[in-house]
Amino acid sequence: MSRRVLALVAVLALALAILTGLAVKQGVLGSQKAQTAAVGGPFQLVDQTGRSVDEDVLKGKWSAVFFGFTHCPDICPTTLFELGEVEKQLGAKANDFQAVFISVDPERDTPAQVAAYVRNDAFPKRLIGLTGTLAQTDRAAKAYHVYYQKVGEGDDYTVNHASYTYLMSPKGRFVCVLAYELTPEQVTAKIEAAMKAGPDATSC
Repeated sequence: MSRRVLALVAVLALALAILTGLAVKQGVLGSQKAQTAAVGGPFQLVDQTGRSVDEDVLKGKWSAVFFGFTHCPDICPTTLFELGEVEKQLGAKANDFQAVFISVDPERDTPAQVAAYVRNDAFPKRLIGLTGTLAQTDRAAKAYHVYYQKVGEGDDYTVNHASYTYLMSPKGRFVCVLAYELTPEQVTAKIEAAMKAGPDATSC
């Protein structure tokens, strides 16, 4: 191989190294842990009993975090119903699992409204409902990169929002996304895989 070719290879290798370093810094490449470090974060909300809580509510258990609203006609009740099935399928492992519903409709979802909603027998027994002011809701949604938008006026408005659920570890760290299209059996398998990997799991 000629010196000219070797020099060209060296330059290309150096360029690739620089680009890779920049990509990792920006979160484009690198480990899943590095890419997902920004998912989740500090928040201040109110639970269904009226008690102020923060991100520590996620610590100590595997948490399935879902953003929705109590007037939601389909995605929200379907997701929470399926998480109720997941809770049953986990059996004894459900003692280390909780579902967390965060409202993106602070205008209507008072703590009392959320409390009535999460009492649905078809939903998880260990379901925590959270709400707050518009500013608090915005901060929580931004921390989890969750899209939501109020649509319409008057009492019959709706809220467009993301349909996925986040699995967080007992340390309050992001593990994986639980897609809306997954069956309860598939979600259970993912949660069990994460549990098997331990509280430092970064995937499921």
